[in-house]
Amino acid sequence: MHGRRVLRFIGLLVFFVGLSVALALLVSFIYKEPTTWDLAASMVITCVAGLLIFLGTKGEEVSHLNHRDGVAIVALGWFAAGAVGALPFLLSGYIDNFTDAYFESVSGFTTRGASILSDIEKLPKGILMWRSIIQWLGGMGIIVLSIAILPFLGIGGMQLYKAEIPSPVVDKLRPRISETAKLLWKVYILITVLQILLLLGGGMSLFDSVCHAFCTMPTGGFSPRNRSLAHYDSPYFDGVIIVFMLLAAINFSLHYRLLTGEVGIFGKDPECRVFLSLVGILTLLVTFDLYGSAYASLASAFRHAAFQVSSMITTTGFVTADYDTWPSLSRSRSPP
Repeated sequence: MHGRRVLRFIGLLVFFVGLSVALALLVSFIYKEPTTWDLAASMVITCVAGLLIFLGTKGEEVSHLNHRDGVAIVALGWFAAGAVGALPFLLSGYIDNFTDAYFESVSGFTTRGASILSDIEKLPKGILMWRSIIQWLGGMGIIVLSIAILPFLGIGGMQLYKAEIPSPVVDKLRPRISETAKLLWKVYILITVLQILLLLGGGMSLFDSVCHAFCTMPTGGFSPRNRSLAHYDSPYFDGVIIVFMLLAAINFSLHYRLLTGEVGIFGKDPECRVFLSLVGILTLLVTFDLYGSAYASLASAFRHAAFQVSSMITTTGFVTADYDTWPSLSRSRSPP
């Protein structure tokens, strides 16, 4: 393994994470929040740290990485991203210790959705935007993004891609792995923008629309609202989120093939067929269990069943109802 080459790439990765604070900084500036300076400091510290690591390993060629280098970069990259991602939480004072801030950051980047925060709505919008950004970046993978924006990786890019993608089969949509990464991110961005527009069209605020889209596509589930989607009590918003949770859970190479003209690709792919069939069957099962017991209306039972089944099966974690009050068959866990 080439330690200095690994560190050189980690430096670039840390620098990029620092740059991504810019959107949260802009939001904080627009709303004139006191955390603007904290976010600015986080951005400067992270970018400078990344540059120092990069310049300190000057002369190392990162275009020739072997498999061990790729595994080391992916492992250390996630640790590094979690550490620098915790800075905005710490410097703003809304999380007062590194352990909790690091947990929140890693939960975001890995799209787990677990949180140590109990009152989400008391956080400034800039910090809430940062929570959403780290989930969105983690959804496609910061390593895959790095491959897309660093074309000079050449051969080494494939080693990173293999180490990052959790699958025994590595789909290549283009001969060059950097081109594959770019295509995947273009599809990811396109679907995110479409969801933002649809939420805006239903009357959700721009801020909430961006936050929810940023946390739907990575199937992460962070929400700027304490009650998640239940806050809006809107069948329209529920329907939009259901569609995009399912889209986010489907292999993104299928989305690309659909956009290039393969209209029936979802039905042709066996994995996608099984997944969508399972969602349909479980939704009907839960609907009939809820109808008459939790909801008097069949439409309401179907709406909440479809949302919770989609949220759980995709591991997104958004909620529209207190499902601990549902009948035992439909509950996600056994009662205590």
